[in-house]
Amino acid sequence: MSHDSAPQPLTATAGLALQGSLRPPGDKSISHRAMILGLLSIGETRVEGLLEGDDVLRTAAAAEALGATVESLGEGRWRIVGVGLGGLVDPADILDFGNAGTGSRLMMGVVGGQPVTATFDGDASLRKRPMRRILDPLVRMGTEVVSEQEGGRVPLTLRGPREAIPITYETPVASAQIKSAVLLAGLNAPGITTVIEAAATRDHTERMLRLFGAHVEVTAHGPEGHGRTIALTGQPTLRGTDVVVPADPSSAAFPLVAALIVPGSEVVIEGVMMNPLRTGLITTLLEMGADIERLRERDEGGETVADLRVRASRLHGVDVPPERAPAMIDEYPILAVAAAFAEGTTRMNGLHELRVKESDRLAAVADGLKANGIAHIVEGDDLVVHGDGTAPKGGGTVATHLDHRIAMAFLVLGLATREPVTVDDGAMIATSFPSFLPTMQALGGRIAP
Repeated sequence: MSHDSAPQPLTATAGLALQGSLRPPGDKSISHRAMILGLLSIGETRVEGLLEGDDVLRTAAAAEALGATVESLGEGRWRIVGVGLGGLVDPADILDFGNAGTGSRLMMGVVGGQPVTATFDGDASLRKRPMRRILDPLVRMGTEVVSEQEGGRVPLTLRGPREAIPITYETPVASAQIKSAVLLAGLNAPGITTVIEAAATRDHTERMLRLFGAHVEVTAHGPEGHGRTIALTGQPTLRGTDVVVPADPSSAAFPLVAALIVPGSEVVIEGVMMNPLRTGLITTLLEMGADIERLRERDEGGETVADLRVRASRLHGVDVPPERAPAMIDEYPILAVAAAFAEGTTRMNGLHELRVKESDRLAAVADGLKANGIAHIVEGDDLVVHGDGTAPKGGGTVATHLDHRIAMAFLVLGLATREPVTVDDGAMIATSFPSFLPTMQALGGRIAP
């Protein structure tokens, strides 16, 4: 999807129960990291199940621009021949990441630790997102910020050092992107690079660094052990390997909640990653009374996966603790939709990070709820949704602000409201779930332009 493409409105209408099975696209976080570590490795990396959404394809293009050979071998199957640490080349053109916040921030860590110069840019949404939180630790590691927009936003140009400086860095907010950027820069540092996080965030970077041959030690941190200290030994020899990408739990969230709120539904979602740092939504929905059954738990690509059988359920409101936010930060928009059908009050606490995602997601969700007659209030960084256990009215048009998760969440809402729900643009859904529309239609969902 070009970020200059015309808006593509979509409307969801309630209909029959959802039935069938699906496998969501490959996990976006792991897909980005497979491309990046393939670039930094010696030899060949083969990836199965890669998410071929626009975000990941932008990362693939950037890896190629920095010197890797990147080749598609068929649907979801890719081959990357890396250049190894120190082997990157200056890209001939600007690295345009479109809407990809993860891809751009992780690749800043790569460039920031290597002796190359590169310019980063993206679409209107990415240009609004803060990058200073990434740049601050990179500058301490020797990265030069040659140019930047106000507040450290893209377009910006970075020049990396011959060798990065190993640092110990305590992340100011719970962010896997900050942690990962520092660790990726630390790959080219002669010593130990340490990241300390007060609350554990998704650990795919640590797992995949080990898979490619790096030495990473992780220990619990903080009085209750909620945090992590991650220590990376720099200048390893990374070697290409095979990566199997499990299904993305953030993408699975949309058909999962749809099956819970559309009466009579029963859906099986196959191969979903069950990493405990990514399953906060499932934990919360089970507390709300959701009928979600794990089947065939197994290992794929170093991650536990399972099939999920989901049946329509009567939900009730719950309090979601702020420490759960890192394990479900992308799932709050769809949780707000589930809360709209629950009986009672659901309070989602500590959502400050939602304000700096693809859009101000907290404001966008609140506006979407308002447009569809759903009682709610925003109190500071908390979102409170009031439901009465029946289907909300719906009938609204939701402004997506170029945010794929806002678009999908409110289309799911429209599958069960009394009146249809329209989103002003569904084009950007391709960034993470290119097959969303046909997948939902195959289950029986009524979504159409």
